[in-house]
Amino acid sequence: MARQRSLEEFSGGEAGRTGTPSPPSRPHPPALPNLWEVEEGYVVHPYLRPRRLRALPFQLDLARRGVDESLLVVLPTGLGKTVIAALIAAELLRRSDRRLLLLAPTRPLVQQHAASFADWLIPLKTARFTGSVRRPLREGSWERCDLLFATPEIVRNDLATGAYTLRDVGLIVFDECHHAIGKYAYVPIAERYLAEGPADRRILGLTASPGGRDAHIEEVVDHLGHPRVEARSREDEGVQEFVQPIDVEYRWVELPEATRTVRDHIVRAARATARKLQQMGYLRTKPIAALGVKDLVQLRAEIFARPGPMVRKFGPLYHQLVLLHLHQLQERVETQGLEPFRAYLRRLSEKPKPSRGDTAVLNHPEVVAAREEAEAALKAGGLAVSHPKLDTLIEIVREEMERPRERPPRILVFAQYRDTIETICATLEGRGWTVGRFVGQASRGTRDKGMSQTEQAQVLQGFRHGAFSIMVGSSVAEEGLDVPDVDLVVFFESVASEIRAIQRRGRTGRSSVGRVTILLTEDTRDVGHQRAEARREQSMRRIVRRLSRASRPPDEGSEGPPRRRRAARETPSS
Repeated sequence: MARQRSLEEFSGGEAGRTGTPSPPSRPHPPALPNLWEVEEGYVVHPYLRPRRLRALPFQLDLARRGVDESLLVVLPTGLGKTVIAALIAAELLRRSDRRLLLLAPTRPLVQQHAASFADWLIPLKTARFTGSVRRPLREGSWERCDLLFATPEIVRNDLATGAYTLRDVGLIVFDECHHAIGKYAYVPIAERYLAEGPADRRILGLTASPGGRDAHIEEVVDHLGHPRVEARSREDEGVQEFVQPIDVEYRWVELPEATRTVRDHIVRAARATARKLQQMGYLRTKPIAALGVKDLVQLRAEIFARPGPMVRKFGPLYHQLVLLHLHQLQERVETQGLEPFRAYLRRLSEKPKPSRGDTAVLNHPEVVAAREEAEAALKAGGLAVSHPKLDTLIEIVREEMERPRERPPRILVFAQYRDTIETICATLEGRGWTVGRFVGQASRGTRDKGMSQTEQAQVLQGFRHGAFSIMVGSSVAEEGLDVPDVDLVVFFESVASEIRAIQRRGRTGRSSVGRVTILLTEDTRDVGHQRAEARREQSMRRIVRRLSRASRPPDEGSEGPPRRRRAARETPSS
């Protein structure tokens, strides 16, 4: 393990106070006629290892643009966004002694990018800054590296303390750049780089899904300094021949009578609480049944913003917290199951210092009745009755396991909540299958332990090499993790976010035909979430193409590369 360096040592003493020292000089061989040459289907460049990177025309085209100007590249998952970054990095490293910085939102992604660059590029001085902000792990050092791979929170914190500057950085790569909004660490880093970076600085933003709203995408573009937007889809000429199709299937289930009874208790409690808030002058712009988590979070801000003494706000805040809990409980009953519903209530009851709202939810007559119904159903039928999706999931897994193939299958199951992940793992393991669990690092009490970076790496390694055929993951597994040849991706629930849906689907269909199965429960929030995601994804594609056309110089025309007409994506209905 790398030695933990003190901040004083890391800052470089006097050099850290007077300016950023230049990295060690590198050789600068002459440029090739076309920046990169192609021999036997592989890219040739002085800073690339021989026969490492296949020469795909659309990647080379985007990389050439990224050498000359800042880019925001929107490219479907699995089409080599990291390869484009490596091609640009190779040429910029050849041209000057400036160091390059590659940022990724998670530690597994940072490690993955560092390993890929080490495999593709000639030996260079690299550093990796990961870990938490309080206890960062620094492998290598800023002042002696050519390439730095880091999570953004550490770099943001270091810049704030003056540990180093960005004056001598030739390129910053923002992987999964759709995060460059609000208070995320990408935003201050980009602002700092635009203010103090060299005149010929380059920014490369990479994403498969920049968002489905104009305001979201425009905010990302603005924070990255208005780079040129280049979007490619699976249907574009020059891309289509290098991608595999992804077949999406919807499996529908119905809530059993016992679960409907539990759900109805929670719905009655939520409606009564919402009506109290309406009587206080809130929640009057939307039907109660259409309220979502964002509406309830914004309600809290609205309550604080209302004029008047604080004492008059306690009542609305109390009911807002109660309604938020009830919303979460209904979500779990409808889309996750009785066991996640019970686990949520158990966590509330185990809080060392529960709030008035927590206690009110636990003691609400409708919640008490719902809890008793759930306990009785689980006691009678076990985890198998938690949700009908579990039976369907078992059927799907069995079908996939029985398909003839030359290697063990790889099945990746996504679930939104850790309680659901535990239930899925227990259910599948009860059928004799070995299952890998992949969640984030944060622990939430003694019952819900997070996974260390080492544990995450071990699970991914086992999944890649066939130690187990099924991995059940949370949102941590959605972004960027390179697991080749995933045969089947299962959404245990639909997600309203187009960004998350695209990231999930992108885990399959890389070197062979991909398959995605989405589990949907009739007459529940699953249906609304799926329809919302479809609308937002269509909107995202329109917005990105408009921005891509608008950012092209006049001499390139306004139409961009030819595209095949795409059939409208159907929204599933029951």
